[in-house]
Amino acid sequence: MRFLRQSLTGLLLLAMTLAFVAVAGSLMFGAVSERMARDSRPPQGSERVFAVNVLTAEPARVAPELVAFGEVRSRRSLEVRAKTAGTITSLSPRFEEGGMVTQGDTLVQIDPVPAEFALTRAQNDLLDAEAEQRDAARVLELARDELAAAEAQWGLRQKALDRQLDLLAREVTTSAAVETAEIAVSSANQAVVTRRQSEAQAEARVDQAVTRLERARVAKAEAERALDQTTLVAGFSGTLSEVAVVKGRLVSVNEKLATLIDAEALEVAFRVSTAQYVRLVGESGQLPASEVTATLNVFGENLVATGVISRESAIVGEGETGRRLFARLDAPRGLKPGDFVTVRVREAMMENVVKLPATAMDAQGRVMVVDENNRLEAISVTLLRRQGDEILLSGEEIAGQKIVTRLTPLLGPGIQVKPLASGQTQVNDEPDMVALDETTRARLIAAIEANEGMPDDRKARVLELLAQPEIPARLLERIQSRMGG
Repeated sequence: MRFLRQSLTGLLLLAMTLAFVAVAGSLMFGAVSERMARDSRPPQGSERVFAVNVLTAEPARVAPELVAFGEVRSRRSLEVRAKTAGTITSLSPRFEEGGMVTQGDTLVQIDPVPAEFALTRAQNDLLDAEAEQRDAARVLELARDELAAAEAQWGLRQKALDRQLDLLAREVTTSAAVETAEIAVSSANQAVVTRRQSEAQAEARVDQAVTRLERARVAKAEAERALDQTTLVAGFSGTLSEVAVVKGRLVSVNEKLATLIDAEALEVAFRVSTAQYVRLVGESGQLPASEVTATLNVFGENLVATGVISRESAIVGEGETGRRLFARLDAPRGLKPGDFVTVRVREAMMENVVKLPATAMDAQGRVMVVDENNRLEAISVTLLRRQGDEILLSGEEIAGQKIVTRLTPLLGPGIQVKPLASGQTQVNDEPDMVALDETTRARLIAAIEANEGMPDDRKARVLELLAQPEIPARLLERIQSRMGG
């Protein structure tokens, strides 16, 4: 009986043990299945919010700037050339490369002795011509007096002939006397003709003397001019360049000695495209005197000169495009001919224009605006101008809107953003946060605790962050990447 009671007790304990083992196995299997099911679910994070810089679109009256590149050149430059051949006897102390000269300064003196000799000969020839003119005038006067005397003699002979003819008619004289009177009249007439020829020759001599006198005067003027050309003076104030002579050198006619450049009368020549030229001339078709700013960057320092457009090239050169314009510079500080400068031309004023950074518009001609829910919305805009890193847009579509100043591939319509005023930076102490469920949190904590290569102090900080309800998104991504998923 005792044996039977002990046997039943043992069977009861065995049955209870088996029942507990089955229940425990069932609980363990359910827990493992639920854990595996939870591990396959992605972590439920919050929506990511991007911080963006925004700028309120405020339409205004803007004058666009046309940017081009050009070369500074002098409006007045003169090649100093020898006007006569000879030896250079003296040079101005300022006749050197970069020398500053004033209008009227003597630059070069060529040996004047040959020119002085030529002038003396011309003066002597002029004196001879004047004497010849006076002599010819006296000869003409005498020839006229002789002609008058011959004509008077002819008159007397003619009266004698008439008297003899009258006497012959009255039969008082003879025919021989009449013939003698006729011969005397003929001789007197021949003398008158001879005197007229002398007068004509005297008049011709006077004309030749006048011509010779004029030639002598011209020769003297040429000699004086040749003497003056031995001295070269500055036609205007400026700077000398390309100086190529020294004292004592023998120069030939028209040989280049230097170049005189007016450093104050500068202009800039630059080329614009045809489209830019059309915008400048506008509807009137006339090139306006637009304001121009020429800038030369020299190791961070800018040399700036202002001016106005003065003219345009008459033709388009072979193989060239666009239009070549010239702008007169006012008081060019430090600029020199040959400098390559940046030219900014101020165009006509435009109304209702919004100026934004060029990064605010995408390739489709749209800008992103922030709505009242801090979400992005794409709006198509009208592009008016591009100038450097800025764009000018029509203000009709975006007036008063908050425009994102820099677009990235992560930004698009519907994205939630945190708008920052222009010039404000994002606060680094407020990173994007992600909420974790308990299963994911436990898996991350286990991975950190199992990492033996992490320093203890850093491991403690990470575990402290993982204990919070939300952790930084960067931390979650870094841990998952090291865990392989």
